[in-house]
Amino acid sequence: MPKYHNYSKALHHKIFSIISEAADELSVDAYVIGGFVRDHILDRGDHKDVDIVAVGSGIELAKKVAEKLPNKPKVQVFKNFGTAMLRAYDMEIEFVGARKESYRQDSRKPIVEDGTLEDDQNRRDFTINALALKLNKDGFGDLLDPFDGYEDLKNKIIKTPLDPDITYSDDPLRMYRGIRFATQLNFIIETESLKAIRRNRDRIKIISKERILDELNKIMLSDKPSKGFALLYKTGLLNKILPELTALQGIDEVEGQTHKDNFWHTLEVVDNIAKNTDDLWLRWAALLHDIGKAPTKKFHKKIGWTFHGHEFVGAKMVFKLFKRLRLPLNDKMKFVQKMVLMSSRPIVIADDSVTDSAVRRLIFDAGDHIEDLMTLCEADITTKNPKRFKKYHNNFKLVRKKIQEVEERDHVRNFQPPVSGEEIMETFGIKPSREVGLIKDAIKEAILEGDIPNEYEPARDFMIAKGEKLGLTKVE
Repeated sequence: MPKYHNYSKALHHKIFSIISEAADELSVDAYVIGGFVRDHILDRGDHKDVDIVAVGSGIELAKKVAEKLPNKPKVQVFKNFGTAMLRAYDMEIEFVGARKESYRQDSRKPIVEDGTLEDDQNRRDFTINALALKLNKDGFGDLLDPFDGYEDLKNKIIKTPLDPDITYSDDPLRMYRGIRFATQLNFIIETESLKAIRRNRDRIKIISKERILDELNKIMLSDKPSKGFALLYKTGLLNKILPELTALQGIDEVEGQTHKDNFWHTLEVVDNIAKNTDDLWLRWAALLHDIGKAPTKKFHKKIGWTFHGHEFVGAKMVFKLFKRLRLPLNDKMKFVQKMVLMSSRPIVIADDSVTDSAVRRLIFDAGDHIEDLMTLCEADITTKNPKRFKKYHNNFKLVRKKIQEVEERDHVRNFQPPVSGEEIMETFGIKPSREVGLIKDAIKEAILEGDIPNEYEPARDFMIAKGEKLGLTKVE
């Protein structure tokens, strides 16, 4: 990665020449700073969020730029923060005046004063985010790198510009951001910086759950989420937000019998599923699929360690966890609950002697999410024994085949009863009642058990017979 002192090629987009022109007209020094510069040097593609620092009024610069743009976009002004934002060419461009910041102990909101570019770079979270490119005509594209952020990019290191204890104490969210960047970029956090995160971990209590969750989700959506969760665990931050997960760490031994470490196993499962899906909620299901194992762990002399009912307990824990972390309590939570609850079901039907009715029930219960469930179960195979690994994957191939065969024949997915409640009431001349529900349930059970096919005529005949057993008379 050769170092260039001038990166005017990075500023080829028309927006930068417009900002340059506006800045010169206002006699203001302007720079593009942060993620845009970092990602260009790392060759990570075009950055759609652009941060502009003006040594002067960022708001005035934003207004001047808007005037020069063809469609004169609206400028959103945030006076309290001294910032302004506009959208142009599919980009979101934020303007801020260079500033220096000081912090109170009980808040991550800084006391802000006007400052120089150097002051502004000092307040940045990491050296790799303090890189700036000049936008004025005189020196257009020049790289300003006071903290050797370029070298840290080259050496794949996350480091703070100033004393890490000050950086993290001032704004504790930076601890999560550092771990998130290390995960996304596959960088290493510098030793002193990592120690400072552990020292300052209690400061996280002043950060809102929403801000923490945003960083967690970005870690979850990275190529290898385990890196981030391992760092969160080692720095003591994970226990503060996901104690249900850290409770899985460790191996107990009684009478020479042990169990696997379910925490590190879980992180392997999340990495496995990350190779096959970008679905955030399926990744959350992978992270939480074993959380019921800590509260259900028991040792029995005859059979060793057991985790009976851990799926059911885990599914109930999902609601409390989602509520505490301000995760959505809608269908996304219900999906994660369903995946956790059903996470062991496909393993059971891998047996050669399994009945079609067991497969039908699996399809019925999983509905549209049967493919997600199979993806989760396959990710759950973390054995290092090559023979077992192959055997388990072959078992799941058989399960997929069984599911396909039964579904093609019986059409159980998103099951709709062949006979409606209205037809039951009309047939027997009754109003909505307990009997209607009993007949509908009996038809569903008969189809799932394979007693009758999932077709109208057999279902209607079954309905009449069941109604008569309940003492109902068919209306002629």
